[in-house]
Amino acid sequence: MPRPPGHGPDFEVRRQKIVDTAAELFARQGYAATSVNDLGRAVGLAKGALYYYIGSKENLLIEIQSRVLTPLLNRAREVAGLDESPLTRLRLLSESLLTIIFHRLDHIWVYEHEYRSLSGDELDTVLRQRTEFERLVAGILSEAAGQDMIRAVQPRLATLEFLNLHNHTYQWVRTDGSWDPAFLAREYCATLFRGFGAADHVLEAVEERAEAFKRERPGLPLDPEAVWGPVPVAG
Repeated sequence: MPRPPGHGPDFEVRRQKIVDTAAELFARQGYAATSVNDLGRAVGLAKGALYYYIGSKENLLIEIQSRVLTPLLNRAREVAGLDESPLTRLRLLSESLLTIIFHRLDHIWVYEHEYRSLSGDELDTVLRQRTEFERLVAGILSEAAGQDMIRAVQPRLATLEFLNLHNHTYQWVRTDGSWDPAFLAREYCATLFRGFGAADHVLEAVEERAEAFKRERPGLPLDPEAVWGPVPVAG
């Protein structure tokens, strides 16, 4: 959602708070059941003042979707392009996906349940972004199979298995519990990679490389909402 001309950072901070409140309401009540009046009461604004910040109710839905998809897709492109083995890249991508799920539970609920409430170009954009993310995962899986790191798999089906294992985490996870994104990524990938036919020694090597990557490259955090620094060029 573009910022209207002439508005400073205070306007943006207030607008972002409205977006986050909308995500919470949409996740609890549903997009269709939440009225603009409901949202206005929640943020303490009359309808006219609320529209000044959001433009329309559908704009809120677009912004919530973007808050998840944009950083996730950017991080997925960066991880897919790393000079690491395919399975290590999948492991890092797993942790990135789980990190944004932990950080944006309400947004993820809206992302999963309400994207079909969009229409026209906005829906087409979301669907293209979802498809690109799936293609990145499928491409890495195909690389792993091509290098005999896993058994031959159907990339589309293997991608759906990867996504199905991750995408329902928001329904049950407790962000204050003992299972953080790194732990779940390690367990999920062990389950997937063994199911895909990876040997135990391969799993151990993947975990060693994933930990080494995070230790050696603190400027490349897996959190999709954090900015990656410049990647040093090997000399």
